[in-house]
Amino acid sequence: MNNEVTFKKRLFKSLNLRQKTLLIIGTTSLLLLSVVISSLILPGESLSTDFASKNLSPSLEHPFGTDWMGRDMFIRTIEGLGLSIMIGAIASTFSTVIAIIFGILSSVGKKTDFVVSWLVDLFLSIPHTLFVILISIGLGGGALGITVGVALTHWVALTRVVRAEIKQLKTQEYIHISRNLGKSKWWIASKHIMPHLIPQIVLGTIIMFPHVILHEAAVTFLGFGLSPHQPAIGIILSESMKYLSAGYWWLAFFPGLSLLIVVLLFDLIGDNLRKLLDPKSAHE
Repeated sequence: MNNEVTFKKRLFKSLNLRQKTLLIIGTTSLLLLSVVISSLILPGESLSTDFASKNLSPSLEHPFGTDWMGRDMFIRTIEGLGLSIMIGAIASTFSTVIAIIFGILSSVGKKTDFVVSWLVDLFLSIPHTLFVILISIGLGGGALGITVGVALTHWVALTRVVRAEIKQLKTQEYIHISRNLGKSKWWIASKHIMPHLIPQIVLGTIIMFPHVILHEAAVTFLGFGLSPHQPAIGIILSESMKYLSAGYWWLAFFPGLSLLIVVLLFDLIGDNLRKLLDPKSAHE
């Protein structure tokens, strides 16, 4: 009887922990989604210049203050965050596709595995920021250049995970049994390998998001990313550097803090998603 009561208590605690984890993921995802939707539905005239209201400090009317052209910094920050998240989503998706392709190719044979390993080592030896800048410049900059640059430099870590996971799965007994039963490689890949890879791929993509957003903001801050006419966080921070010495601290503080919060929210989603996918950490 005591054992049964103890088991029920443990099960109840486990269910509560799972519910809390799902609640955190849902709330955080909803908050990030609201930022993206807000950046899309905000009217274009909301960022019109108003020199009569330039360089106003934070207030109820302008929570993040206004810039040197009288534009509302809260609206600029929201639009910049939305743009960064959308670029991060596109770049992360393409990086994930590249990682999956290379991970599968590495399992085909020794030659393809050698080529993939060589490419991974090559990309790891070059600093991400430098590589993103070179690709962005080569493609003429702008949203396309920075998106492609980030996408082509962030597949390495996930490729290593997929490659290692496939190698480990191919040694499993049930894979050998399926081969002995005459099952095709496609059947084994679709029924045995891919279901095990999906959690790793989803988690890897979510964890990739903060790195993609930070690299996009860093390259744009240096002047090699998005156009100065776009309300990107990197551009906002770069422009605000000219006015910090004049005491207009809010021009950099609030956009920088908002970017940090967005990155931490993605990290929070990744950590809690790992708890759901990993049975061992689910009870920690």
